[in-house]
Amino acid sequence: MFEYLLQNDQELLIYLNNLGSNQWDSLWLIITNQRNWIPLFAFILFLVIKAFGWKKGGFTILMMILFVAFSDQFTNFVKDFFLRLRPNNDLLINTQLRTLINPQSHSFYSGHAATSTAFIVFVILLLKETYRYIWFLILFPLIFSYSRVYLGVHFPLDIFTGMLAGSLLAIIYYRLYMLLDKKLFS
Repeated sequence: MFEYLLQNDQELLIYLNNLGSNQWDSLWLIITNQRNWIPLFAFILFLVIKAFGWKKGGFTILMMILFVAFSDQFTNFVKDFFLRLRPNNDLLINTQLRTLINPQSHSFYSGHAATSTAFIVFVILLLKETYRYIWFLILFPLIFSYSRVYLGVHFPLDIFTGMLAGSLLAIIYYRLYMLLDKKLFS
């Protein structure tokens, strides 16, 4: 059963990855680079300050930074535990892929997927009462995560699991944040 799942994961990656074309490669390289999303992060920080003011907003931003750091390190722990090869380093399939970058770390699960989803789900939970259209932010981790499949550096299962883990971490962290918020700001 597990082998069947992994085989389908490889086949889906090969299919999705090969939908790419040279004319779109530069766009997906831009999308996958975290630095290119700085304007979105700055906008989110602005929304937090606008919603909560400087004191609570500053505290919230500090909590967000700690959460992103935790999510990133937890992802590295999981990757080092499972030691799954990235598709671009897997000799059985890498010749069937269009790879534009060549990271050497492990694949399971995707840090791009986990951390971006964790951050955005936390932000959505935090701001859903204040900003009606905040749910649109979920497009960021979907697009950001898909870039990893497009580039041939993550399997779809790595992306799905990373997004699931990120969502669960965000829900847990949000509940902890709310407990702290009640103690400090009520």
